Amino acid sequence: MMSKTEISALGEFALIDRLTQNIKHYHPTTVMGIGDDAAVIQPTASLQTLVTTDMLLEGIHFDLTYCPLKHLGYKACVVNFSDIYAMMGTPKQITLSIGVSKRFAVEDLEELYEGVRLACEHYHVDLVGGDTCASMTGLTLSITCIGEAAAEKITYRNGAKPTDLICVTGNLGAAYMGLRLLEREKKVFQGETGGFTPAFEGYEYLLERQLKPEARKDVAAALHQADMKPTAMMDISDGLSSELLHIARKSGVGIRIYENRLPIDYQTTSLAEQMNLHPITAALNGGEDYELLFTLPLALHDQISDLEDVHLIGHVTDAHLGVAMITADGSEIELQAQGWNAFKE
Repeated sequence: MMSKTEISALGEFALIDRLTQNIKHYHPTTVMGIGDDAAVIQPTASLQTLVTTDMLLEGIHFDLTYCPLKHLGYKACVVNFSDIYAMMGTPKQITLSIGVSKRFAVEDLEELYEGVRLACEHYHVDLVGGDTCASMTGLTLSITCIGEAAAEKITYRNGAKPTDLICVTGNLGAAYMGLRLLEREKKVFQGETGGFTPAFEGYEYLLERQLKPEARKDVAAALHQADMKPTAMMDISDGLSSELLHIARKSGVGIRIYENRLPIDYQTTSLAEQMNLHPITAALNGGEDYELLFTLPLALHDQISDLEDVHLIGHVTDAHLGVAMITADGSEIELQAQGWNAFKE
């Protein structure tokens, strides 16, 4: 077995040089990246800057029992890129700060940074700085993403109007069911005394949605190309119900979605039924889908069908009607925010 290098053997600056030696820059707005007291980014007069930050804590947001470090680095970047696309912007630069305990070696951090590098390469984003420090509590990641957009193109959560149409991309609940599958196999693994082979066959798509999600840059680009500006927009990180309630509250509107219009992958349905969970529950409350949820004016109804992988699931109403889902039998169920809550016990 190959021996690993203790982080202390390199020192902070040599470690940074080693982790970032293969990082490339893709944007002329990046004047100076890693290697000085601060990054230098040259804004343009016609664009506005978007900034988003996410912190990921071991044991809260990820479990290294089943989450490879390379996948973690990739996912940590993508969830930030998704926030920028959700405002019709383009991510340009990120900074990455790491708190790391002594149980990690240099090679472990190289694996993490390889995932970061791949994400930056795929989405053409520049890694321009960050910080690395010792931690007493495992691994902590903090990423800040800087994006840009023309002022007239930026889409907020507060612009939805009655009669607007509600759309989502992709499918819902798959990432949550992938997490449920990983947690199930982890419990089986912990109870094993001999050899163990996790039972993932037939559910590879769910694992990919949980461990290696993708931001919907393709849909954001298609909306730009078709000159279709959403009236409100956000990504689905905490569950569809929670995000619909955010838009309703920020926009001062009501919402109606339809159960039979929610896009759900067959693997999600299959595993949910196996686990005695209704697939709609996973779709509404699962979270971490990183699909886009947006509203469009009713006049654009006919153009929605031209957008690949976009699904019309409902419409915006007056605020006094509340936020609800119409079930397959015509009943009305009030939606509640039951998705991810970082401070819930």
